[in-house]
Amino acid sequence: MAKSSETSRLSGRRSRPGARSFYVLVTGGAGFIGSNLVLELQRRWPWAQLTVVDDFRSGTFKNLSEYKGDVCAVDAVHFRATDKYDCVYHLASITDTTVGDQRKMVHDNVEGFRNILGIARKHKARVVYASSAATYGIASTRMSEDSPPAPANAYAFSKMILDNMAEEARKDGMRVDGLRFFNVYGPGEAHKGASASMIYQLAVQMRQERRPRIFKRGEQRRDFVHIDDVVDALIATADRGKNAVYNVGSGRGRSFNAVVRSLNAALGTSFEPDYIDNPYDFYQTFTEADLTRSKRDLGYAPKFELEPGILDYMKRLGWARGRASAEAQTSRTAREV
Repeated sequence: MAKSSETSRLSGRRSRPGARSFYVLVTGGAGFIGSNLVLELQRRWPWAQLTVVDDFRSGTFKNLSEYKGDVCAVDAVHFRATDKYDCVYHLASITDTTVGDQRKMVHDNVEGFRNILGIARKHKARVVYASSAATYGIASTRMSEDSPPAPANAYAFSKMILDNMAEEARKDGMRVDGLRFFNVYGPGEAHKGASASMIYQLAVQMRQERRPRIFKRGEQRRDFVHIDDVVDALIATADRGKNAVYNVGSGRGRSFNAVVRSLNAALGTSFEPDYIDNPYDFYQTFTEADLTRSKRDLGYAPKFELEPGILDYMKRLGWARGRASAEAQTSRTAREV
């Protein structure tokens, strides 16, 4: 598919793409992924006019302390556009997978996307939205975008409906790409509390001199992906996406025992896991992204394996106290898992 004259010149460019201002909308821009994206867009696209839409129910102003653009403090369902946007990133969502109110989960996630799609359709804007690896459900093999959806909770169901809506929008001639994020971790997530990544939550426990609590026996494998890789994928998709859905992960499932070992190395601690029962019947015990399509279409190439990713994260939090170098830890943990 031919790229538009503007979005084809976005990635990596610091010059203005056209004579008029280039307008970018980011819903959920005060949240974890959204704020990291906004600040990187601000750095890479200094010519762009950025607008964040966030009702600050789950986002925080602290994530936008260096942001220079506009903020519309409303949820995605009720947002009304006053500018003509060229590119829309839709990241606003209830992301706590344990929320039991199905009506709230599905309404907010689905109807928010419906409203944003309507705005984008009117303005002929490019759309990149957040889907989720949760749509794959309970699986034991590597997950490709062609795998049938099998949502195990209301959150996953809502994301499946977003994928369905995006497919219908493509039939109407819209440019819409979805990114199925796996387990994202990195700076900017502290405000999420219990729904922050397990890497962050375990690090907090260990810094409090507590044994890290993980589900028995810690061999569940998840595809943990660093926020910097996620942001790179989001920006590349606005330029190179081919009207499809893409996996965004590291491409390798790693155990929670490996996470604990990596945190011990980064924090300079030596805690053994505290194994607890898993109360969730919808819990994914294995996730691993097939990145074939993402690499081919987007040029996506994740930079961080688990060990250096965790070390980088702890350094950026100012928590790193580990004795081993990143190279030594990477080599040792890779042999253990």
